[in-house]
Amino acid sequence: MPVEFFLFAGVGFLAQIVDGALGMAYGVVSSTVLLTFGVTPAVASASVHAAEMFTTAASAISHTSHRNVDWRLFWRLAPAGILGGVLGTYVLTSIDGAMLRPYVTAYLTVMGLYILYRAFRARRSVVDPHAAVVAPLGLVGGFVDAAGGGGWGPVVTTSLIGSGAAPRFVVGTVNTVEFFITTAVSAAFLVAIFSGHWAEADGIGGHIWSVAGLVVGGILAAPLAGFVVKKIPGQRLMLMVGLLVIALAGYQTWQLLK
Repeated sequence: MPVEFFLFAGVGFLAQIVDGALGMAYGVVSSTVLLTFGVTPAVASASVHAAEMFTTAASAISHTSHRNVDWRLFWRLAPAGILGGVLGTYVLTSIDGAMLRPYVTAYLTVMGLYILYRAFRARRSVVDPHAAVVAPLGLVGGFVDAAGGGGWGPVVTTSLIGSGAAPRFVVGTVNTVEFFITTAVSAAFLVAIFSGHWAEADGIGGHIWSVAGLVVGGILAAPLAGFVVKKIPGQRLMLMVGLLVIALAGYQTWQLLK
């Protein structure tokens, strides 16, 4: 079995622990690592979303069974998030990967800074999570998640919790919606492959072991999220993730400039 399987199993394991504890960062961390290893933005996003179909399914089942899902919020987020994800996939597969790479790297740097900002930012007074702004938030979250290879959680989860919504139901609902967005994005990548729209589609075949590693590592880590929540404060975990993403994005920038 190739070494890259075990490497990305470790990446998937750590990324899923963080995602299960905070409700975000699996896609951002995994995509950043893939890009660091020279994978193109579209292939990185396709690989991460293929892996997330399995990890988000396990997460969605868990949250649903524990009644952590606010179904009113779910139906406001899901349609907009799916639409945004499909649009992001179309944009990503329409642009040459080499040209897009600096912009995706910059986006991931911004995501890292945003996570750090949310870690220090005090919560405001409670705002109704069913307000009209939720659908546009879902649209933006879905778009940047597909186009950047991650970002649904950092954009949507942090925005809703930062507005004062109950963390339990935000994390449960956002993670459950993410399964449907990931499935839609993966289907959109398949359509792009079979229709010939995606010129770089051949490159994804060389990353099967990376995807398998992300899946296995993520599934193994899923049951440990509760333990991590008890042992590591959420703010400290967000700081660690933000710094990791910024460091990896900085390394990518250095590679592009040298």
